[in-house]
Amino acid sequence: MTEKNFRTNYILNRLSIDGFANIKDLSKKLEVSEMTVRRDLKELSKENIVTLIPGGAVLKRNSSPDTSEEKYLIKTAKSLMLEEKIKICRKAASLIKPDDVIIIDAGSTTENLPKFIPENMPLTIICYALNVLFNVYENNNWKLIFSGGYFHNDVLMFESPEGIETIKRIRANTSFVAAGGISEKLELTTPTSYEKETKRAIIESSHKKVLMVDSSKFGKIKISHFADLTDFDIVITDSGISKEFEEIVKNIGIELYIV
Repeated sequence: MTEKNFRTNYILNRLSIDGFANIKDLSKKLEVSEMTVRRDLKELSKENIVTLIPGGAVLKRNSSPDTSEEKYLIKTAKSLMLEEKIKICRKAASLIKPDDVIIIDAGSTTENLPKFIPENMPLTIICYALNVLFNVYENNNWKLIFSGGYFHNDVLMFESPEGIETIKRIRANTSFVAAGGISEKLELTTPTSYEKETKRAIIESSHKKVLMVDSSKFGKIKISHFADLTDFDIVITDSGISKEFEEIVKNIGIELYIV
């Protein structure tokens, strides 16, 4: 990973939490000049991800995500439904118990889950996404298992047959899974085909399966099917979910949390 990519990911991570980035603070944290930070923010502005303001930048909230596999970028997805994703993460974190073994899926929703887990809670965390790793590696109370492989820059995910086999050998209390779409036929899909085998592995390797999706995902279909809604025990979403889908989830016996 290049230094520039590291800076960009750090900046986007801060924006996803605070909604605002201060040039002076970023300069100190990243140990680079303010001019370098300004250049990084200017590039994000050209990509329509941030709005530049005096002394920093604020995250843009676009109206809808790109649906094609080729154009999907997690750094764009981060700015969508941000407040809802934060609420979903808070609720998901409340389901975790001390000494649990958990698996955190790649995605712009799952990324912030570790930030709402008590720092002193002993856990074992399995992950395979750079943005999730960034939020867990410094905590000495958490045992970390990271399955590596080929790095996919668009979703910040590492993927390989060896990584999938590592996950399959593990038994977790709970997996926290993201999805790009939930169809009317209750099929879960993702915008990139290479994610599906890893997602299937974490579902198979966990006792309890928690789906973390904002309401914009319901009624959408992406390119690659990886599971059905009936494979999950819990769904966490926001208040924008339609009454139709709310009833569907409840009627098939899945525990539903609306935040």
